[in-house]
Amino acid sequence: MLSRHKVREVIVQTLYEWDFHKQFSSKEKQRPIEEILKDNLKGKTIDGKNKKFALKALNGIVHYQKKIDEIITKAAPRWPLDQIVLIDRNVLRLGIYELIFGDYKEVPPKVAIDEAIELAKEFGGASSGKFINGVLGTIYKEMGEPLKEQTTKKKQINSLNYLKSFLK
Repeated sequence: MLSRHKVREVIVQTLYEWDFHKQFSSKEKQRPIEEILKDNLKGKTIDGKNKKFALKALNGIVHYQKKIDEIITKAAPRWPLDQIVLIDRNVLRLGIYELIFGDYKEVPPKVAIDEAIELAKEFGGASSGKFINGVLGTIYKEMGEPLKEQTTKKKQINSLNYLKSFLK
């Protein structure tokens, strides 16, 4: 049975393949992300809850990709999106999706950040973990550090305003 961390690994692998083919294939040849996920899950045992999590995350990332990419661009202004290594870009997409659009009851912000850092260390280059930490840390601070122990009303309002600026 795949752990939640292993499910995230499959999500990142699926995003990587989807993003890679998106760059080098015509729209007609682009495989649906659900099909890529299905192939990446072959031979693996996954329970219904984690499968639902994977599908929800992937569909959410695809749905919000433009906004997520804008957030990456804003949080890492020295790194044009197309110059961010493919694996790092997709780890960031998953981390940002969980951090901003995810369910905090299911995945608290700190867990989303820690998981993204671990994925970057596993799949990325030598400095990927630090890069992911820096970008997601910047976003988390801009959001007002939701669910941090002493979150004030002002910080919660900042978090909502930050989200609203990207949901327009």
